[in-house]
Amino acid sequence: MTRRQTPMSAVDRSWLRMECPENPMMISAVLVFDQPIALKRLKRTLDERFLTFRRFRQRVVTEGDRAYWQDDPLFHIDNHIHVLALPGDGGKQELQTLTSDLTSTSLDFRRPLWQIHYIENYQGGCALLVRIHHCIADGISLVRVLLSLTDNSPEPRLSRVSTSSHTKSHAPQGLRQLASRALHNGQTAIDQAGLFLKSIRNDPGYPFKLATTAGNITVDLLKLGLAPAEPDTCLKTPLSGRKHVAWADPLSLAEVKVCARALRGTANDVLLCAAAGALQRHFIATGEATPECGIRVAVPFNLRPMRQPIETLGNQFGLVLVTLPVEETDPIMRFRQVQENMNRLKRSYQAQVTYSLLDLFGRGPDVLERRALSMLSNKASAVLTNVPGPKKPVYLAGAKLTQPMFWVPQSGNIGIGLSIFSYAGTVQFGITIDKNIKADPANVMGHFRESFAELLDAALHNNEQNTARAAS
Repeated sequence: MTRRQTPMSAVDRSWLRMECPENPMMISAVLVFDQPIALKRLKRTLDERFLTFRRFRQRVVTEGDRAYWQDDPLFHIDNHIHVLALPGDGGKQELQTLTSDLTSTSLDFRRPLWQIHYIENYQGGCALLVRIHHCIADGISLVRVLLSLTDNSPEPRLSRVSTSSHTKSHAPQGLRQLASRALHNGQTAIDQAGLFLKSIRNDPGYPFKLATTAGNITVDLLKLGLAPAEPDTCLKTPLSGRKHVAWADPLSLAEVKVCARALRGTANDVLLCAAAGALQRHFIATGEATPECGIRVAVPFNLRPMRQPIETLGNQFGLVLVTLPVEETDPIMRFRQVQENMNRLKRSYQAQVTYSLLDLFGRGPDVLERRALSMLSNKASAVLTNVPGPKKPVYLAGAKLTQPMFWVPQSGNIGIGLSIFSYAGTVQFGITIDKNIKADPANVMGHFRESFAELLDAALHNNEQNTARAAS
């Protein structure tokens, strides 16, 4: 008997096909807790809150160029939970080494694409190392899923996560599915036509605005395609497939916000500027010439409505290419350039364009996606994510989460991933880097803190000068 299959969306299929030995397509997390978690209680929490998402009980099956989700008939949680003890003192360095090894190792495609390693006796508590394949969902969605396992106090809540969207019947197959899609698309066209005519009546200039928007999208597509390749630096080199992961001691989110207010910008602008300064320091420390036109990083841009139900998985984001002015030595000028670049991208359609391209590639042959991926990955030196987390501490199975870190995968020939995550008044900063790239992750972490401290000092000094001038 054939088991029921659910077709994978085109965008999710794009991320599935990006899997390669040099860059496994996993979103990884390291979650550190202040006390041990009983393994039985952890499994019960996962069963009640994590496995209610049907995707985590399903494996991927492929038939030719098509991919499907199918319930794993042999699913058992013990195939996905592993207990380890770190060697030696079992400190941060040992955990980073283990994380490096596991993020370099692909998931088992014979089973549902997730794994959790429970690390015993870490810093008096424990740690969880979580790996989930990108084809299941994007980073924003998976962070929300993982946080749904937690509570706001050591005592667990009584309510369970709703999974109504995963228990209802699937769309009809074959001709019924085609007819349903045609009716849906036809109704959508009618609805859009009605909105278009209504918009013309209410706003005679609407057709011009629509044409302008279409023109802007075309321009952004051309800009993306015609953007020059990244400069030839040590950050762009053939990849070995072995990762090196590190993370810094957290920054104070309050200090980041003070810096942002002083410069009349956003916390995101501040952190991107600190990342630019860190990479500049890396070039100086290694004696390599700093690129005169900066370097670009690919930044995921969320297209998911923030009020969308948590059970809605899948990938709903685009990528924007952000230029980091690593050649600018003045921290204030570096900040202004980052701010200007981000403001310009927020007004563009680049995220929507890249999302549409991923959807297009997922529907086409594998060779088309490989060629397009190679072209796009040549236009960035790193992937950088900045995800907001809970403002207050959270608890998993009674244990307090003290430090969370998340990494998204890199694709194509990109070998560096920079991760920023805010949590409970702190900003966590981490890096994953291919071992063939000549950069020391620990040094880059130190450069990030130094760069932020330099920017904060300059911002406060600049603010004092402006105040003094205004008073005189």
